[in-house]
Amino acid sequence: MKPNLKSKEEVARIREAGAILAECHREIGKMMAPGITTAEIDGFVESFLAKRGAKPEQKGYRGFPYATCASINEVVCHGFPGPQRLNAGDIVTIDMVVNKNGWLADSAWSYRVGDVNPEADRLLKTTEKALYAGIDSAKPGNRIGDIGYAVQRVAMEAGVGIVKPLIGHGIGRQMHEPPDVPNFGRPRSGVKLLAGMVITIEPIFTLGETGAVLWDNDGWTIRSADGSLGAHYEHTLAITEDGPVILTI
Repeated sequence: MKPNLKSKEEVARIREAGAILAECHREIGKMMAPGITTAEIDGFVESFLAKRGAKPEQKGYRGFPYATCASINEVVCHGFPGPQRLNAGDIVTIDMVVNKNGWLADSAWSYRVGDVNPEADRLLKTTEKALYAGIDSAKPGNRIGDIGYAVQRVAMEAGVGIVKPLIGHGIGRQMHEPPDVPNFGRPRSGVKLLAGMVITIEPIFTLGETGAVLWDNDGWTIRSADGSLGAHYEHTLAITEDGPVILTI
């Protein structure tokens, strides 16, 4: 399928949703401390968005019941918020899609709960570094494989695992639009990047080198197969003639 190119006005609409999302993440960062529950964070997000005339797009999406995905430690993606209190040393990813007037933005961030051990810290820094390496490659004339290769190189150099089934995607009025944006690839391969494309880049890595994952019986929660920690960082960005522009900051 061809990517759905956006006009400058449509990109501005997505940026509006992205600004709300970024502000929400900044507030979550202030809340992240031992003793808080992910259910409390989820409730905060829903209220925060409502006050800004926005809504959580994934709530109700294919039956998903929450405003956020909240993934703790070995849960790498799509975790359910719940009453479990966070402990010092945990890492937790909050992933959300904001709908503002029918236009969507998507961003995930992995947070430290208090001080984390050196290996957890290394995983977080590596995954965030890979996000920006992928973004730097998202230039018109490059290809999807260039993004994936940039992300993959960071993981390989650090000796961490790539969760290959989980990928970035186009976004706009729909949560998932063409093209798919894998976290691995070959340079100069795949869909050509064009000005007007709006995509997410979202490396998801594990401390285990394989990156293998298992789905829980709830059909959503995804855990590392070896029980190792996972991390997930994601921005929504527009491809412009001048290069990538992050819309979720």
